[in-house]
Parts: sequence; structure tokens; C-alpha cells
Amino acid sequence: MTTDSNDLSQDGDQPSADEEISQGDEMPSDLTIEEQVMFLRNALESSRNELDQSLDATQRAQAELVNYKRRTDDERIELGKYSNSRLISRILPVMEELDLAVNHAGDSGPNDSWLEGVKLIQRKLSNLLQSEGVQEIETVGIPFNPVEHEALGTEPTEEHPPGYITEAVRPGYRLHDRVIQPAQVMVAREPESPQN
Repeated sequence: MTTDSNDLSQDGDQPSADEEISQGDEMPSDLTIEEQVMFLRNALESSRNELDQSLDATQRAQAELVNYKRRTDDERIELGKYSNSRLISRILPVMEELDLAVNHAGDSGPNDSWLEGVKLIQRKLSNLLQSEGVQEIETVGIPFNPVEHEALGTEPTEEHPPGYITEAVRPGYRLHDRVIQPAQVMVAREPESPQN
């Protein structure tokens, strides 16, 4: 036989306000007034502790969410900053060959209009790379840095101190603060002293 809540309420057994405090922590009916007050204070303190714990957990979750958003924003910016590095590293050899062609043609041929057109293309390509954050790595006259330079060899010289770069064989480039192509260089060493 099933009973529903309407059948129970007909008996006049409505739960009192004290009994509605908590289903699991029902106040016994045989307590004195002082014991009932103590019971209610304990129940209130327990509810406050639960509330504090819930508030703390919520604040932690919010802080984690803010940190996650900040981290993903930083990653997105970083990804956008270097997303075209693969394309740029494939364009750089074309730029180098164009530079070589212009330098070589300038030395041996007359000032033709086609050469001026090639120089214009060279300047536009160079400006485009600069606008994307590409910078040429400094070489001659500065100390060798293995992060930015690749030593192809050493050469004896008195023009530069030992460990300094004497010649750039191939230019190097960085995209923003990341090296995408190290410069290939020759590094100075002390000349050998003649033996007597």
C-alpha cells in the first residue's frame, strides 16, 4: 500500500520549523530549551562552515578560470606572433638570392631599367619581412654568440680580437625575439707567431 504526502498531511503531522533545519540532523523532541538552542547554534555553525568551504572552493575555481584564460590568451598571442615563421624561413633564401643577384648585377652591368625593377622588388620584400617582425642578426665586429651565429671556421687576424666575427658568409635572421636562421660566420683567432 502506498501513501503519498497528502495522506500524511491529513493526520496533522506537519513538520515544525525546527525539524526543517536539516534532514540528516533532526533535533530530538525530548530536548530542553537550552539544549535546543545549543543544537540550533551547532547546526548554524556547521552551515556557516559549509558555506565558507563552498565560498573558498568557488573563489579558487574563479581564480583558476582567470589564470586559464590569461594563459590561453598568452598562448594565442604567442602562436599568432610566430605562426608565419615557417613561411618566412622559406622566403629568406629567396631574399638572399635576390640580394646576391642585385649585388652581382650592380658590379658588372649597366644601370638597366630591369635592374631597377628588381631592386624595387628587393626593397618591397625586405620591407614586408621587417613589417612581420623579421630582423637581420648583427655579425661583423661583435663577439660570437652560439645562439645567433653558426661558426663555419676561424681565420687569423689582427683587425678583430679573438672570438669576434670577421665575416658574414650567410646572413641570419630573427623573428621578434626568436632566431629562425642563425648567421653563418667566420670567427677571428690570434695569428700564429712566426717561429725562430
